[in-house]
Amino acid sequence: MTKQDVPAEEAPNGPRTRKDYQKELARLHVELVKLQEWVKQEGKKICVVFEGRDGAGKGGTIQAITERVSPRVFRVVALPAPTEREKSQMYVQRYVSHLPAAGEIVIFDRSWYNRAGVERVMGFCTEEQAKKFLETVPGMEKSIVDSGIILLKYWLEVSQEEQARRLSSRIEDGRKIWKLSPMDVKSYSHFYDYSRARDEMFMASDTAWAPWFVVPSDNKKQARLNCIHHLLGRFPYQNTQRDKVKLPKRQEPKGYKEPDYPFKFVPAIY
Repeated sequence: MTKQDVPAEEAPNGPRTRKDYQKELARLHVELVKLQEWVKQEGKKICVVFEGRDGAGKGGTIQAITERVSPRVFRVVALPAPTEREKSQMYVQRYVSHLPAAGEIVIFDRSWYNRAGVERVMGFCTEEQAKKFLETVPGMEKSIVDSGIILLKYWLEVSQEEQARRLSSRIEDGRKIWKLSPMDVKSYSHFYDYSRARDEMFMASDTAWAPWFVVPSDNKKQARLNCIHHLLGRFPYQNTQRDKVKLPKRQEPKGYKEPDYPFKFVPAIY
């Protein structure tokens, strides 16, 4: 996959230091709060899909989006493997139930496109089932969009070398080992099978009503900033009017005294 404009790591306006990154991320967080308030006020319904290879940075990007907003508005959906009951249902049924209502932004950390990716590559569905999904998904997404939901789809693209570095780091880092599942290890050797599946997925589902947006993600910090900036640019949100907050005067104690109770304080280790 190629990118015609300036690569993220060479972008002249990209963050050069961690301080630059944190400063720009804080600015974008303010804008995300404005978007949140606009979505609530206008009753908008937004669905954001994140897809990409293992180690592409989906989780970190989603965390960067959601860390300063309300979980009552921004809802993250990361579904586990389907149960036996769910396997017997219409394929998209368990995803549709999580789509947003008015005033909500739902973010899918992997989505119904599992069928076009991991399920297809790792043999959890038949080739016929994968082909059928690719035939029907544009119509399904047209129905989603026609219902008033704004649908955004992001693919985070990571190189072989960077993916190998990230997955290897998870083996030695006790903070990240949970991110490396047995399926991730099995999938690692199928890089080009995933490339072929991705290419066919794009060909089938990159539509006018639900296009794919590709985020080069070898540089994680720049990928997060670029993705948030793009997401914000998709909406005509404005500052919502809020009354200026002034804290009221606290009540008088009127004889209240702290009780002489043997509170079980947490030890001050730090």
